[in-house]
Amino acid sequence: MIRDLTDDQARSAFPLKWGAVEPGVVPGWVAEMDYRPAPPIEDALVAAVRQGALGYPPFGDGGLGDAFAGFAKRHWDWSVPADAVLPTGGVMGGVRLALEALCPPGPVVVPLPCYPPFRDAVAITGRELVPVTVDPDADEAVLDLEAVEAAFAAGARTFLLCNPHNPLGRAWSREELAALAGLARRYDVRVVSDEIHGPLVLPGATFTPYLTVDEHAVVVTSASKSFNVPGVHGAQLVLLDPADRAVFAALPVPAQNSWSPLGIVAGVAAWRDGDEWHAALIERLAAQRALLGELLAARLPRARMRPLEATYLAWLDLRAYGVADPVAAGLAHGVRLAPGSDYQPGLAGHVRLNLATNAERLERMIHRLATALTSRDS
Repeated sequence: MIRDLTDDQARSAFPLKWGAVEPGVVPGWVAEMDYRPAPPIEDALVAAVRQGALGYPPFGDGGLGDAFAGFAKRHWDWSVPADAVLPTGGVMGGVRLALEALCPPGPVVVPLPCYPPFRDAVAITGRELVPVTVDPDADEAVLDLEAVEAAFAAGARTFLLCNPHNPLGRAWSREELAALAGLARRYDVRVVSDEIHGPLVLPGATFTPYLTVDEHAVVVTSASKSFNVPGVHGAQLVLLDPADRAVFAALPVPAQNSWSPLGIVAGVAAWRDGDEWHAALIERLAAQRALLGELLAARLPRARMRPLEATYLAWLDLRAYGVADPVAAGLAHGVRLAPGSDYQPGLAGHVRLNLATNAERLERMIHRLATALTSRDS
């Protein structure tokens, strides 16, 4: 069911991920999967283009709310009202809109490491960023709720959550999220939760939609990550409060900057018709996760990787190898990964590795990385 792309096909399909590396280099940096999209999405997009559906998006949501609500109920037993789902162009654009239009003034708490555009979104909205660092040496990646409360007590009024977390691969537990929600209520803080990785929770873990513990929050999500269609430019905000929806609906065109009608087409097809492909994807990613564990044990036994509960992005601590820049070392040996310092400025010795490819490419990535990090030991 999951259709792998050849190197040539992947280079054509993903000009950023593959085009930014020389032929022969295995790219494991950008969060795109080396798989063709789900057939229902391909079919829906081809049909839309053949019908000439390349104009402005329609008023309303084009069925997106019903489709997302159906997916949420089937997969997470979450009964979200269809009219709570509002289209937007992209997840980070939606985060920026939430910060500008729906969040109170004041500093924004962001756990580190974080997806780099989180920091950018805070900056361009003129807010102060208050980092709360997840201890890189802790056995488990957990939210430092004492530090979070201290930030709230000092005046922070927004918390930017990544649920599940990129790059740590954590699917936060209901208990953790409920504790955060309790602090948010106590200090009148609004949580903005990026849940684009929600459908990518792997066997052994559970996804908890943040709105099920905090109805005052703003959720931003999209089918683009889980169904491999970031280029169609379509995401959704989920707002349970009708007053929030009214604020959002009244935003002027330059603030919202619209969204693509093809994003609506792809989103509806993914949420409504993509279950079979999604199940096959989770099975494939679970197999890749197991293979990565085996490869690390065999080739990079000093590498440290906490259990990967969600996403297809592994966070590797390679400090034990004593290589100042493991990304540069890996690139010199034919594999490109994402540097940990992108996600936490100043953090050395960490990389993010995209395992959403075929087994052979993953084996090559680890083989080349191991050669790069251990060649001076031999």
